[in-house]
Amino acid sequence: MNDYSLPTKFDPLIHQSSRLSIMAVLAGAESADFSYLLKATGLTNGTLSKHLTKLRESGYIDIKKSFKGNYPLTTAKLTLKGRKAFKNYRRQYKNFSKTMGKE
Repeated sequence: MNDYSLPTKFDPLIHQSSRLSIMAVLAGAESADFSYLLKATGLTNGTLSKHLTKLRESGYIDIKKSFKGNYPLTTAKLTLKGRKAFKNYRRQYKNFSKTMGKE
Protein backbone atom coordinates (compact mmCIF):
# COMPACT_ATOMS: atom_id res chain seq x y z
CA MET A 1 0.00 0.00 0.00
CA ASN A 2 1.24 3.49 -0.85
CA ASP A 3 1.95 5.98 1.91
CA TYR A 4 0.31 9.14 0.61
CA SER A 5 1.20 11.03 3.78
CA LEU A 6 4.92 11.16 2.94
CA PRO A 7 4.75 14.59 1.23
CA THR A 8 3.38 16.09 4.45
CA LYS A 9 6.80 15.35 5.96
CA PHE A 10 8.69 17.28 3.25
CA ASP A 11 10.44 20.44 4.41
CA PRO A 12 7.84 23.15 3.62
CA LEU A 13 10.54 25.79 3.16
CA ILE A 14 12.04 23.80 0.30
CA HIS A 15 8.87 22.19 -1.06
CA GLN A 16 7.37 25.51 -2.20
CA SER A 17 8.05 25.58 -5.96
CA SER A 18 9.94 28.90 -6.17
CA ARG A 19 12.23 28.02 -3.27
CA LEU A 20 12.71 24.50 -4.66
CA SER A 21 13.94 26.05 -7.92
CA ILE A 22 16.34 28.34 -6.05
CA MET A 23 17.67 25.49 -3.90
CA ALA A 24 18.16 23.28 -6.97
CA VAL A 25 20.17 25.97 -8.77
CA LEU A 26 22.32 26.65 -5.71
CA ALA A 27 22.87 22.94 -5.03
CA GLY A 28 24.52 22.65 -8.43
CA ALA A 29 26.84 25.61 -7.99
CA GLU A 30 29.31 27.14 -5.55
CA SER A 31 27.18 30.31 -5.65
CA ALA A 32 24.94 32.24 -8.03
CA ASP A 33 24.30 35.93 -8.50
CA PHE A 34 20.85 37.49 -8.52
CA SER A 35 20.77 37.91 -12.30
CA TYR A 36 21.63 34.26 -12.89
CA LEU A 37 18.98 33.13 -10.41
CA LEU A 38 16.41 35.34 -12.17
CA LYS A 39 17.14 33.71 -15.52
CA ALA A 40 17.46 30.16 -14.18
CA THR A 41 14.26 30.21 -12.13
CA GLY A 42 12.07 32.49 -14.27
CA LEU A 43 10.97 34.39 -11.16
CA THR A 44 10.40 38.14 -11.00
CA ASN A 45 12.78 40.42 -9.07
CA GLY A 46 10.36 40.83 -6.18
CA THR A 47 9.45 37.16 -5.94
CA LEU A 48 13.08 36.06 -6.06
CA SER A 49 14.05 38.62 -3.44
CA LYS A 50 11.23 37.51 -1.13
CA HIS A 51 12.17 33.84 -1.36
CA LEU A 52 15.90 34.51 -0.96
CA THR A 53 15.09 36.40 2.23
CA LYS A 54 12.99 33.50 3.53
CA LEU A 55 15.77 31.00 2.76
CA ARG A 56 18.36 33.27 4.40
CA GLU A 57 16.21 33.66 7.51
CA SER A 58 15.95 29.86 7.74
CA GLY A 59 19.73 29.56 7.61
CA TYR A 60 19.65 27.64 4.31
CA ILE A 61 21.54 30.26 2.28
CA ASP A 62 24.05 33.04 2.77
CA ILE A 63 23.67 36.26 0.82
CA LYS A 64 26.62 38.49 0.03
CA LYS A 65 26.11 42.03 -1.25
CA SER A 66 28.98 43.74 -2.99
CA PHE A 67 29.76 45.76 -6.11
CA LYS A 68 31.02 44.73 -9.52
CA GLY A 69 32.41 47.96 -10.87
CA ASN A 70 29.74 50.54 -10.13
CA TYR A 71 26.90 48.01 -10.06
CA PRO A 72 25.49 46.23 -7.01
CA LEU A 73 26.03 42.48 -6.95
CA THR A 74 23.99 40.10 -4.81
CA THR A 75 25.31 36.56 -4.57
CA ALA A 76 23.68 33.59 -2.84
CA LYS A 77 25.09 30.24 -1.80
CA LEU A 78 23.85 27.29 0.20
CA THR A 79 25.04 26.96 3.77
CA LEU A 80 25.99 23.57 5.19
CA LYS A 81 22.55 23.49 6.84
CA GLY A 82 20.94 24.25 3.46
CA ARG A 83 22.92 21.54 1.66
CA LYS A 84 21.93 18.98 4.29
CA ALA A 85 18.28 20.06 4.15
CA PHE A 86 18.20 19.84 0.35
CA LYS A 87 19.90 16.44 0.37
CA ASN A 88 17.30 15.21 2.89
CA TYR A 89 14.47 16.68 0.80
CA ARG A 90 15.72 14.86 -2.31
CA ARG A 91 16.01 11.61 -0.37
CA GLN A 92 12.45 11.94 0.96
CA TYR A 93 11.11 12.77 -2.50
CA LYS A 94 12.93 9.83 -4.05
CA ASN A 95 11.51 7.47 -1.41
CA PHE A 96 8.02 8.81 -2.03
CA SER A 97 8.44 8.37 -5.79
CA LYS A 98 9.49 4.77 -5.29
CA THR A 99 6.38 3.99 -3.25
CA MET A 100 4.15 5.37 -5.99
CA GLY A 101 5.52 2.87 -8.50
CA LYS A 102 4.61 -0.16 -6.40
CA GLU A 103 1.00 -0.53 -7.47
